[in-house]
Amino acid sequence: MNEMPAFASPAGDATRAVALARYPAVRAHTLDLAAPLSAEDQALQSMPDASPAKWHQAHTSWFFEALLLRPLLPDYQAFDERFFYLFNSYYEALGPRHPRPQRGLLSRPSLDEVRAYRAHVDAAMLRLIEQADTDSWARAAPLLELGLQHEQQHQELLLTDILHAFSCNPLLPAYAEAAPEAPDGGALRWLAHAGGAAQIGHAGPGFAFDNEGPRHTVLLAPFEMASRLVNQGEYLDFIQDGGYRRPELWLSDGWARVQAEGWQAPAYWLAPDDPRRPAGHWQRLGLRGVQALRREAPVLGLSFYEAAAYAEWAGARLPSEFEWELAARELTGLEQLYDAAWQWTRSAYHPYPGFKPLAGAAAEYNGKFMVGQLVLRGASLATPPGHARPSYRNFFPPAARWQFSGLRLARDPLV
Repeated sequence: MNEMPAFASPAGDATRAVALARYPAVRAHTLDLAAPLSAEDQALQSMPDASPAKWHQAHTSWFFEALLLRPLLPDYQAFDERFFYLFNSYYEALGPRHPRPQRGLLSRPSLDEVRAYRAHVDAAMLRLIEQADTDSWARAAPLLELGLQHEQQHQELLLTDILHAFSCNPLLPAYAEAAPEAPDGGALRWLAHAGGAAQIGHAGPGFAFDNEGPRHTVLLAPFEMASRLVNQGEYLDFIQDGGYRRPELWLSDGWARVQAEGWQAPAYWLAPDDPRRPAGHWQRLGLRGVQALRREAPVLGLSFYEAAAYAEWAGARLPSEFEWELAARELTGLEQLYDAAWQWTRSAYHPYPGFKPLAGAAAEYNGKFMVGQLVLRGASLATPPGHARPSYRNFFPPAARWQFSGLRLARDPLV
């Protein structure tokens, strides 16, 4: 890789010192998140879109090995050459890979071997940070930060993926009693924004992914944004009003999915008579296990289709990603921006005007996924602290509902 990514800032001794503290802290947090899980838990892959916790730990190590250590540390010796095949995710430029839907078949290497692999990579990375010459460090620093941000994304995926796996177990186990939870919201208020010409996208300093730029101007009509997310009680009202039985509320593809998959509630909700845990009232499986719904807590586990149907039922709409970003930057009184749920927008995941992928293998990080997906904004209860920002663009297909995804309503001004 011969060029620094576009988001990079100049590297120097100060950033080297920061990296020596930041790198082990981020890597240790991944192990902390996996600690409540048994070796058997960490081998589970419950669907092709999810990955085993063991794989997440290995893949994030592969990222540093393949993008930094192999190109930039001259005497680096791989822990196991076969791991370059096993733990590549989707980087065509870096060679073939084990099929994604079959990651749960990797009983070998063992969890202990994966942990040893992480330790091997960590020792080499600290040596690279300490010993790289000026030119090598200038190339390494931005990729190091990209790797740490990438690991933080996988920290959240480790939690969302294990929750899906546990939802497939009739025992409906808990991940951990002290797992994070989304905070309740306050009274709903509508906050007005005058719209107009607005600058959208990342404006440094600080890290941003390539898909957050270039910064550009958009023209927005006046709009209103809900002060908080839609909560579980409000969504239960939608269900009880026949929300999943009324095709007039749904986009065509969404209604087809409701019928094909038998949706009757958000992901992980348990009906009062669910045979796995009958209670006579609605419940929800979360990271802390099965709990009764909390009316003021945000609804999670929604697809875009469900979010759009609820908005139609409520006489509102989903915001565009530009409205969301402008509101997050400029409106006071917004709750649950970054600590509860990713929030679906009505915006397709497209490149911004003038977007160019990064150089080298990192070019495959975001750009090639800019088709057939919708943008979510904000962050969730599982997002590592400090990882989110107003310009952050998450993205998933419209039917995805295993993430901590919810909705914030928007509407045109009342006249």
